[in-house]
Amino acid sequence: MTRHHSDVLGGIVSYFAKSKITPLLIAASLVIGVFAVINLPREEEPQISVPMFDIFARYPGADSKEVEQRIVTLGERKLWEIPGVEYIYSTIEPEGALITVRFKVGEDPEKSLIKLYTKVYSNLDFLPQGAAQPFIKVRSIDDVPILTLTFHSKGRDPVELRRTVANIQNIVNAIPDVSETHITGGRKRQFQVFFDEEKMKARLLNPLEIAQIIRSANVKQHAGYVEGVPAIEQVETNSFFRTKADLENLVAGVSAGAVVTLKDIAKVVDGPDEEDRATEIFFGAASPRKDKGPFEAVTLAVSKRKGANAAHLSEVILRAIKELPETVFPKNIEMTVTRDYGETAKEKSDELLFHMAIAVFGVSLLIAWVLGYREAGVIAIAIPVTLALTLAAFYFLGFTLNRITLFALIFSIGILVDDPIVDVENIVRHLRLPGNKGKSILDVTIEAVNEVRSPLILATLTVIAAILPMAFVSGLMGPYMRPIPIGASAAMMFSMIVAFVTTPWAAHQILGRAFAKGKLKAHHEGEKEDFLTRLYRLYMGPLIRNAAVRHVFLWALGGLLVAAMALVPLKLVRMKMLPFDNKNEFQVILNMPDETAIETTKQVITEVAEYLTTIPEVKDIQLYAGCAAPYNFNGLVRHYFLRSRTHQADLQVNLAAKSDRKRQSHDIAKAVRPKIHEIVSGHGGHVQIAEIPPGPPVLSTLVLEIYGPTLEGQNEIAREIEKLLASSEGVTDIDTYVQTPEKLARLRINTEKASLNGIPVAQISESVAMALGGKAVDLAHLSEEYEPVEILLRLPKEKRATLESALNMTLLSRYGNPIPVRELVDLEMDTKDLAIYHKNLMRVSYVIADVAGKFESPAYAILKLKKEIAKIPAPKNHESQTKIDQLFNGQPASADRWTLKWDGEWQITYEVFRDLGIAFAFVLLLIYALVVGWFQSFKTPWIIMLPIPLTLIGILPAHWMFGVFFTATSMIGMIAGAGIVVRNSIILVDFIELQREAGMPLEEAVIDAGAKRFRPMLLTAAAVVVGAAVILFDPIFQGLAVALMAGEIASTILSRTAVPVFYYMMAKKKGPGPEAVS
Repeated sequence: MTRHHSDVLGGIVSYFAKSKITPLLIAASLVIGVFAVINLPREEEPQISVPMFDIFARYPGADSKEVEQRIVTLGERKLWEIPGVEYIYSTIEPEGALITVRFKVGEDPEKSLIKLYTKVYSNLDFLPQGAAQPFIKVRSIDDVPILTLTFHSKGRDPVELRRTVANIQNIVNAIPDVSETHITGGRKRQFQVFFDEEKMKARLLNPLEIAQIIRSANVKQHAGYVEGVPAIEQVETNSFFRTKADLENLVAGVSAGAVVTLKDIAKVVDGPDEEDRATEIFFGAASPRKDKGPFEAVTLAVSKRKGANAAHLSEVILRAIKELPETVFPKNIEMTVTRDYGETAKEKSDELLFHMAIAVFGVSLLIAWVLGYREAGVIAIAIPVTLALTLAAFYFLGFTLNRITLFALIFSIGILVDDPIVDVENIVRHLRLPGNKGKSILDVTIEAVNEVRSPLILATLTVIAAILPMAFVSGLMGPYMRPIPIGASAAMMFSMIVAFVTTPWAAHQILGRAFAKGKLKAHHEGEKEDFLTRLYRLYMGPLIRNAAVRHVFLWALGGLLVAAMALVPLKLVRMKMLPFDNKNEFQVILNMPDETAIETTKQVITEVAEYLTTIPEVKDIQLYAGCAAPYNFNGLVRHYFLRSRTHQADLQVNLAAKSDRKRQSHDIAKAVRPKIHEIVSGHGGHVQIAEIPPGPPVLSTLVLEIYGPTLEGQNEIAREIEKLLASSEGVTDIDTYVQTPEKLARLRINTEKASLNGIPVAQISESVAMALGGKAVDLAHLSEEYEPVEILLRLPKEKRATLESALNMTLLSRYGNPIPVRELVDLEMDTKDLAIYHKNLMRVSYVIADVAGKFESPAYAILKLKKEIAKIPAPKNHESQTKIDQLFNGQPASADRWTLKWDGEWQITYEVFRDLGIAFAFVLLLIYALVVGWFQSFKTPWIIMLPIPLTLIGILPAHWMFGVFFTATSMIGMIAGAGIVVRNSIILVDFIELQREAGMPLEEAVIDAGAKRFRPMLLTAAAVVVGAAVILFDPIFQGLAVALMAGEIASTILSRTAVPVFYYMMAKKKGPGPEAVS
């Protein structure tokens, strides 16, 4: 076999081995790396760019089906025309709709927004008469608050508390890199005008007249100036309401010759608003506080600008608040940091940097123990240089310092030392060779590096070829995992460059000087080999020379492989996309029946909160009833920020620090789930325990989408499936998007009576709406307040409990006669229109659930449930369908058949494992092509690649023994492991052929090459194991560590034996000479 060696590479090795610029390059690399670590923004998770937009469309007066027909159906078709749109979700309710447009991952957000705006505003002419102009809201991961601060006080009322927080909000807004701030909870100050319908009736007044009088009296206007001499004087007219008395004394009219003021017909209150919401904070068992609450609370949520450093920004904000004077932040108001993603990002990155340092130290210690401390010193220079250059690459590629990028580096440490180890081991071997006695140390060093240069380049390219295709995983998981293949590939490339530039120089300086001083022992003929090498020769001899032993070995390999693979169908190795991480928080999401009043909702969620305060690991809990809690990335995708109805409530549960508790957050969530379900189900509600997902968020772990010809049939199937899930073991947190019927009192206006009396229909409608719902008729212009102060007109709370007071209101006819509203309307009792849901232009009904129990993976639940769902009879349709169709990927082609589509985490799992499988197949083809190109043989690659499946003998049993899920990260570890196995096989086969070219017989060449390469291969495998060991402590990347470590151990023990055997068998069939395997 002919080899073409490049003189250019040899010249590079020679130049840098003796150049004084090399140490300067080493120093510069380290400085750049430190610069990158300091300046890289820190986050706990990578930011995923998924352009997502909400379009709010209002159509006053229209019912759900009319909104669907007139706005949504046409609008969806137009939006679907936009290039790059992947999903369109619609929620249709009476009087309006929310359309969510999600573009494909990686689409440019700004360009996507322009395309969306252009499409929406160029089609406004299709809007029906009476529909409002659509409002577009951008949704981005940068909207997720990185910091939430919850304020509470015993001595301050909710209005004072909110006012203080609003002032602090203005101060925080001025801090650079703060994007958006939002206040939840407390009470806004309002001027509330509670009118008395009986007193208004006696004075012939109605609510609309009062609203107009308030508006017309609340004015201020510049009126010019007085032209005095020598100076002019500015003039303004001003009748702004500034106090409660100003409103009370407003003249509303004249009745029976007497002046009627507002206080004669209404009660004016300057106080807190009466919105249906509640926000409280509880302190749990893990809090050192004696008084556990609950306390009324106000939460300030802070988001960062895109690209800002979360860790630095949260420190700046907290420092700024702590330095506020008592006049701004009184001492009797307490502040609790209830979320600090900056701090958690810093903690995680610091922890991982520490783990990286441990991995570097561990690998260096291993090399020092096996090769010697001088050899370890050479490699200890190569590792930080490679890592520094990779961190610099992260900086220039726009990555952040997060768990994924840092794990890419830690994962790479064990691999990137391979190149320097091969270099150093070969340099030491050459220095000890008797034939090199008397040669220049520099020449020996260069000769040793050049000898392994070719296989080293190919081996490095092979590992890159194994890892890099994983960067092309599609969907939401793609950008989440992309830093691993990109970072590891960059590290490998830099490692190869370092092996040719830095390592020869360091070896010459450290090993060369030691050898010159006689501190490196020379190798003499007949010197005894080490124990492992002798052991290797001992068992390889029979394998090569005895066909019967060889056949037993091959059958044993096959048996072990089959036994390992059998662990998957036997469910001893459980598969899941990603396991839950150990976080410091989770949420409780409560949905009561739709007609539930806020008081009942608050009572139920308070029971849950009080139970959670007894859990030892719970530090504090924030309760949000009738208003949305500050959301995380999970809540962004699920649109939790729109949860502001009276039947909805959330709990934000914060746990003690990881160092202060033994249980992981997922174990705590599992433990509290049964009791929470018991509390909520007793009140007829539904509840979900929402943990922060380890990967991309989805609507729920299990999402069952029901499509079909009619909405009624879809909802009927949804209810049947909900009952089935409730009786299924291991399925929990079950809910459906089918709404419970809400009572509706319809006041049908008698237009004939209204017209005969000269009363406009709109006046009747607006009067009732103002009485019950209230209306902010104007603002009180109080500059000392930090939030707008509304002037609200409505009936008092006690009179809003029934319709009587609203029906008793009177309106004046054209003849001046007071006519009660009850005589102008007919009361009909009905139910409110149900919401309608669409996904990608098709009507859909959702059932959602989570998976608990032993397996915790949707795949196993789906396999179990699909048989049961097949037994549910399908509603009648024109196709006489008897069973519900089930889809596992993609939407149904038509809505004419009843179809269930499995979605949620399953969809992400399917996409990830599909793409990783395709990437693995592409990896094998790429490796095959590389090896064919290098060895100029179609058969040699088979010898080199045959050990790849053997890694499963280690990987699958290791997952079973450790009780670890086989996850997407396990798959990444397996693919990377394949690259490492092939890398070692290439170096081994190359060495066998070198020996044969030197004239060594086949049997001896195979055994001798294996013996001489066994030690460095064992060392590189041990380096991978030691480097990956620190990853075992991370729940998400545990699978990667197990796959990498177990795969390396198995391949070292089995494939280091299998490759020589395969080579020998193939070469022997073809006859003598290294061309035998061509």
